[in-house]
Amino acid sequence: MPGVNRAIPRRAFILSALVLSAGGAAGCSSKERAEATPVAPDRGAQAPTPAPLPVEQPPKGAAMVTIAREQQATWVRNFNPLLPEGNSRFPTVAGIYEPLLIYNTMRNEYTPWLATKYAWSEGNKKLTFTIRSGVKWSDGHPFTARDVSFTFALLRKHPALDLSGIWKFLGGVTAESENVVEFTLKRPYVPGLSYIGHQPIVPEHKWKDVADPVTYPNENPVATGPFTEVKTFQNQVYELGKNPNYWQEGKPAVEGLRFPAYPGNDQVMLALINGEIDWAGAFVPDIERVFVEKDPANHHYWFPLVGGTATLYPNSTKKPFDDVRVRKAISMAIDRDQIVRIAADNYTHSADATGLDDSYERFRNEKAVEAGDWVRLDVQRANQILDEAGYPRAADGIRTRNGKPLRFEINVVSGWSDWVRAVQIITQNLQSVGIDASMRTYDFSAFHEALQKGTFDMSMGWTTVEPTPYNFYRDLMSAELVKPVGEMAARNWHRFGAKEADTLFHAFEAATDPAEQKRILDALQMIFVQTAPVIPLFINPSWGEYSTKRFTGFPTLRNPYAKLTPNNPPEYLLVLVELKPR
Repeated sequence: MPGVNRAIPRRAFILSALVLSAGGAAGCSSKERAEATPVAPDRGAQAPTPAPLPVEQPPKGAAMVTIAREQQATWVRNFNPLLPEGNSRFPTVAGIYEPLLIYNTMRNEYTPWLATKYAWSEGNKKLTFTIRSGVKWSDGHPFTARDVSFTFALLRKHPALDLSGIWKFLGGVTAESENVVEFTLKRPYVPGLSYIGHQPIVPEHKWKDVADPVTYPNENPVATGPFTEVKTFQNQVYELGKNPNYWQEGKPAVEGLRFPAYPGNDQVMLALINGEIDWAGAFVPDIERVFVEKDPANHHYWFPLVGGTATLYPNSTKKPFDDVRVRKAISMAIDRDQIVRIAADNYTHSADATGLDDSYERFRNEKAVEAGDWVRLDVQRANQILDEAGYPRAADGIRTRNGKPLRFEINVVSGWSDWVRAVQIITQNLQSVGIDASMRTYDFSAFHEALQKGTFDMSMGWTTVEPTPYNFYRDLMSAELVKPVGEMAARNWHRFGAKEADTLFHAFEAATDPAEQKRILDALQMIFVQTAPVIPLFINPSWGEYSTKRFTGFPTLRNPYAKLTPNNPPEYLLVLVELKPR
């Protein structure tokens, strides 16, 4: 793909984010990345590359798109769209099932989907959706507003499914007619549009008799999305066929989707090189040489810096992570430039103390950036802070508290090679300040479960990308989202709550003036910088690789109609319906 670059200088790619108002979204332009010369980093010690799994090649000319999305060694058949992402198979939440709206990061706007429009009223305490006419479930039953009201009623009845805490601000939901559904809010809550609009909708006629939707695997889904038919499901591969009753005429243009199981980035990279994958969203080192040069006419990629932030999550329910001084000292001991160069292959840049990726550039508070000196490498200051916090070094050089050594594990997914290297660097860095940290690897399912339940010391993790930083900071600081350890949490995995931030969240929820929104977001950034609830490392590229040998229609730098990556729901649904056989 012409014009794609590997190395990205600080803030060279800037995408302005949405300022929400009661009337909807205001779009704004984006800048393209500056060109830079690729740099081959010093790889250091690496584990041997595992042998690739045997993958059955799709029949020549078969219009089945092969996708590498979830990296797991084996598949579990679960298509429950109400569970947290990662618990159900791709693309359950946006591709099998569908939302009312899709926020498009690249265009800074909402795309109507199962709803054709929405409107605020009664001082932003009522949100009304007009439901699209003519939509059918895959079994032929009509889709109506009753399905929408039923879905949200399920979330209320089963709080474990209310992943975004919708019923904390929602008062009620009523299907006024077959095509109109009204949401009554407890208080003005303009940011609720994305939480409500992105909720996957399930059919009442199929789910009303489900005894326990929290544990229901939904092995044979009935849905409205473009791909609803489970053609094959085996431990190592599954295939989805297209919905015979899909509401978008002529779509999908492909016959289905195919998902071989790949346990890690190395296997995905080999499959990409060998032409076994049509679309992927994985870290591939030195991608120009190892992937593009193998087939320049067909092998392409696009890595805009709008994939959230690669972040260390310290479990605030455990000592010493409940001490902000320790969190900041740990951060000061980390060499982010080394991580970007070696682990991230210079595809990105280090994060500042606001934690915001480049999609939020418009909202960045430079005063907060300057105040956040704890993301800058300063080993001397880190040692000083740990001394002051009451963690002296023992005879062996390891810091202690009441005779107990400062020792903990950092969780990471075993197959995510860039993050594994990042953690290896971090554990080495922390030795310089007397902290005995070690890396613990898991397959994705076990890693994600520990993250959601809060059963970890410290963990690598990602951040969400939403229309404004309100959503970002609510996920990381809202006391309203803090759940007990052991209880599943879709957000706020580290169990940190700042009550002073909740006051600002509530103020933002009622704000419609852009200047007032910016003032509130500036204050939230300062609280984040002062409290350091998590430790931002680097901006996560929105990973996306594809081959045009068999299919076309992918987003590109020159045609950025959506993110290329298959990793971010519900945006990848915008891509699924545009793919076409050659």
